[in-house]
Amino acid sequence: MSLKQQKEHNLSEELNSNQHNDADALESVLSHVGSMGLYQKLLFVAMMPFGIFYAFVYCVQMFIVATPQNHWCRVPALANLSMEWRKNLSAPVTSSGEIERCMTFVTNWTYVLETMTPPPEETPMIPCQHGWEFDRVDIPYETIVSDRGWVCGSASYIPIAQSFFFAGSLIGAIILGYIADQFGRVPALIGANLIGGIGGVATIFTSGVWDFIFCRFLAGIAYDNCFMMVYILVLEYVGTQYRTLVGATSIALYFGAGSMALPWIALWANDWRLLMWITSLPMFIVILAPWLLPESARWLASTGRINQAVKVLRRFETINGTKIPDNIMGEFIVSSNTGNKKESYMALFKSAPLRKSMVLMVLYYMGGTAIFDGLVRLSDSFGLDFFVTFTLTSATEIPSIAFLVVVLDRWGRRNLGFGPMTLTGVLILIALFVPKGITQAALAITARFFLNMSYCASIQWATEILPTPFRASGSSILHMTGYVATAMSPFIIYSEHIWSKLPLLFMGIISLISAGISLLLPETQGKQMPQTVTDSENIIRQQRLCGKPEND
Repeated sequence: MSLKQQKEHNLSEELNSNQHNDADALESVLSHVGSMGLYQKLLFVAMMPFGIFYAFVYCVQMFIVATPQNHWCRVPALANLSMEWRKNLSAPVTSSGEIERCMTFVTNWTYVLETMTPPPEETPMIPCQHGWEFDRVDIPYETIVSDRGWVCGSASYIPIAQSFFFAGSLIGAIILGYIADQFGRVPALIGANLIGGIGGVATIFTSGVWDFIFCRFLAGIAYDNCFMMVYILVLEYVGTQYRTLVGATSIALYFGAGSMALPWIALWANDWRLLMWITSLPMFIVILAPWLLPESARWLASTGRINQAVKVLRRFETINGTKIPDNIMGEFIVSSNTGNKKESYMALFKSAPLRKSMVLMVLYYMGGTAIFDGLVRLSDSFGLDFFVTFTLTSATEIPSIAFLVVVLDRWGRRNLGFGPMTLTGVLILIALFVPKGITQAALAITARFFLNMSYCASIQWATEILPTPFRASGSSILHMTGYVATAMSPFIIYSEHIWSKLPLLFMGIISLISAGISLLLPETQGKQMPQTVTDSENIIRQQRLCGKPEND
């Protein structure tokens, strides 16, 4: 090695040493304030409203645009008859025995009223001229679809609006991820929830198509940063042995509870506008966040705001009833001042090990997201009640993640990424050979059970691989690519027009490919959260194809 190379090597080692001292000093401070003290428990409770908002923002669109399956052309001349008579007289019957939803007869309706007999089958038909009537047996309340007649030729408005929702999610991931890493986790959390609340309330006052689409775009900006910012924040404050408990349980309890409650809130509200009020207004409580949530001490230290970080840590001392030794706090202050150097955002991609792991995490997360959304979209195609099926599917969150909490720190992230994802694929492929009905629904719900485990594990896994300066923006990149996968999942479902089993075949194959990808990611079980790019690289380099990494 030349003298110049030796000097460069020594300089690199010195910088790495400073970075590690910074990370080790912070870990030492956090160990003295308590791994899971009273303050951390209060923060876990504080996650509750944001976890529920997370469920509301994502799921409410399925209930405000729910389309009653029985609808037919409105005929003003028959307005004084009962609904059953109006349907029988005005709706043509198809060869399969179902009523025609988009066409009606060209006939003398006065004569039909006099004879009370429907026109002959050979009577010419035209598209609906006076709107539609809806038999609210399956969807017993007013949705925006029944309110504005967005069926037949206007049915495409709904998928367009949902596409713009996920386009908003893409924009939100970029903007809010940047805000989180430049200005802090709390400002990003506040921005996400305020925008989500504004978008939801504004939706109520729309009257056309494009204003509705724009409001759904605004609401999409909040998804899923309205929860993920506080998720990252709280995970950075709990001890290594409690990260799984806090991370997984918060999603199971809060997102799961919100998802399970929403169908019944929709039925109780009995109107899509009231449902939007109920799910949007509470998001404005985020304005209290600066007084209730501490900023991330890891982020403050990584950006040179040492005095603010110390102030936050002193608050933990007071509430937890603990004491940070003066020498430990002194080491943290000195190491932060001497070793702190803001790393360029591009360092995340300049690092070959991190770049490889990011690509693998992106592929794994996209696969899980596409399957998750696909199973949600299929929940109304199993021949069961929509509200009951949605509730049962959402209910799998709690037992699956409760099991994950028990085994994740015992079996490791990689095993829980591979095993449940493999079972998900196998169950979906088995469903290929089962006719629609209760059995196929049971297989899909069980597949969702295992998918929840691997999906939730992947969220925590990413936060344990990414270094502090890029944890929020890196997570946002993952979620952003997940939104792309979510936008693609309707096309997977649409493939049933080619072959009814094709969506299940696609999802089964994607599950198995994702399971294989998980074996290439590093195990983070028992590891401290990386403070720097170097810390992340060390975790990745300890990777083995199978088994656990060696402990530091």
